[in-house]
Amino acid sequence: MKRNYSAFAEDIPPYSGPKAARETYADLKQLSAILGHIYMRPELQILPGQRRFSKMPWLVPMLELLPPTSIGHLKEWGLSTVFVLARNYNKLVHVWESVTAMVELWHPQTNSFIFPEFEATILLEELEIMLGLPRYQRGEESTISYTVEQINSWSILAYITTKKNDLYSMTSGMHIHLLPIAQWITSQCKRKTTNYTAIAKAAAICICGVILFPESDGAISFGNLSIIDSISEGMKIGQAVLGFLYAGLTSAALGGPFYGSVIALELWMGMHFQF
Repeated sequence: MKRNYSAFAEDIPPYSGPKAARETYADLKQLSAILGHIYMRPELQILPGQRRFSKMPWLVPMLELLPPTSIGHLKEWGLSTVFVLARNYNKLVHVWESVTAMVELWHPQTNSFIFPEFEATILLEELEIMLGLPRYQRGEESTISYTVEQINSWSILAYITTKKNDLYSMTSGMHIHLLPIAQWITSQCKRKTTNYTAIAKAAAICICGVILFPESDGAISFGNLSIIDSISEGMKIGQAVLGFLYAGLTSAALGGPFYGSVIALELWMGMHFQF
């Protein structure tokens, strides 16, 4: 069946040339025109959500107990840099004044930072290099098969443990708690079990939850759990990490909580800007 677009023709403004296009884009970049943008809220002193990025006292002790075989799995899955960042997480200091300054320049529609003379954004290639993630190659689209189905967090966690008490402690609502998973890892390591792959998968959930997908203290969403689980199957997760950071910047720019990989943001800031 052929579609008739004539009814919509009058709603489509004619192209007025490059000058008009530049002016239209200049209007789009006006942060002051975005309703609720913190650019117009000088009274907002503390970036919403920064309290969610507290130290995790259980993280480093748990990682120090990991058997070499499990660490080898993490390296095979492309998480070497994430593992190193997690081991040094309690030494990292977030400079929230700089993060706030960047959020004030974030445009939710263009997903870029708007400066007086130019705009910039975090590129996927940059993020993959900074975090040492497996790099997405152009042309791989045809080799990837996507299946849309309901996320079953219990089926993912069942690879780690089938004990109902453990599963109940690890989940609540739509979130996965990282501390019970870390406690399970610690128990397995101290008992010197040989569940090396399960331990590695559980460790991947913890380190990726803290470094790549921080949303609230010690918890991640079901959706991000599924993304992390796909790492062991060879999936590239750089796009998901970047998209989650973009969403967190947009949330903060509009006065909501900030979430996403603040470490990736600060690494990118350190590469491009001097404060």
